[in-house]
Amino acid sequence: MTERFGPEHLEAWRRDGGVSIHDFFTPEEVAAVVADFELVFGRTEGAAEGVNKKKQGEVGKFNPAQFATLETGPFECSTALNLIGVHPALVSFAKQALRADHVHLYQCQAWAKFTGDADYDQPFHTDFSNHTLTVPSEDAHLNAVTILCYFSDVTDAHGAMHYVARTDSAKVAGPEASLNKDPEAHRALQEALRPYEQSSAAPAGSAFPYSIDVYHRGTNMTAPRGHRYAVMACFKAASNDAIAFHAWAFHHTKPWARIFDNATPEQLACFGVPLPGHAFWTELTLQRAQLRYPGWDLTPYREALVLAA
Repeated sequence: MTERFGPEHLEAWRRDGGVSIHDFFTPEEVAAVVADFELVFGRTEGAAEGVNKKKQGEVGKFNPAQFATLETGPFECSTALNLIGVHPALVSFAKQALRADHVHLYQCQAWAKFTGDADYDQPFHTDFSNHTLTVPSEDAHLNAVTILCYFSDVTDAHGAMHYVARTDSAKVAGPEASLNKDPEAHRALQEALRPYEQSSAAPAGSAFPYSIDVYHRGTNMTAPRGHRYAVMACFKAASNDAIAFHAWAFHHTKPWARIFDNATPEQLACFGVPLPGHAFWTELTLQRAQLRYPGWDLTPYREALVLAA
């Protein structure tokens, strides 16, 4: 696998809290994921016109319609979409960004947006309040990295995420300002951040890693009959219990065999599955795991057990 990113991208992520990386995924990978999006969501087009319910001067709002086509895997489709969140290049970026030997995928969602389905405009916000019960660390490596992956060409007319680089938002307020629920303080924060906002617009196959303390917002879909296909993959250091979102076992009725039957041990480790050689693996746990996932190739785990004996 050719290198998908360079030291300059990691440095930009650490400094600014976000960076756009074009051509992160190959055209073949993009095409396979797009086919799965079309299968899962059953649509390729939105309406001729977008929805904008804001009043003059009003900042964007969150509403349930924005998230109606946000799905958590596993999915009833091929391995392309099911394993894209643990693509080796994403895992590699997360490990290097967080300076961790092992990382866990604690959130992964496919989000299809369609023109006219909702008013997608949002206020600037940070993600730490629903990714941790505390606050962002001053050390970026103790936080997390969310990687927004675009699998369709995304312009500002296709709802590109807008963000404010950490170096710019520091001129306005720290991430804790997003906790203030006072309407006037909220409006003042939005107005102060707006001059610094940048667009993450990029062609299909691009990735945008950002941190949980970065101000960002969703924008409206205005492209006639437009769609936006994106995947969000969130990683933390495996030892960091302060960060969380999904409890994967809560979704046990989803088609997990599509992942277990096709993922590598390192990819499964991102979901919290112990690596080969871990003390968890015994003859009995291997037998039970095989019963749960008959198609799972447990050879690496069995071989490590023999070597440890």
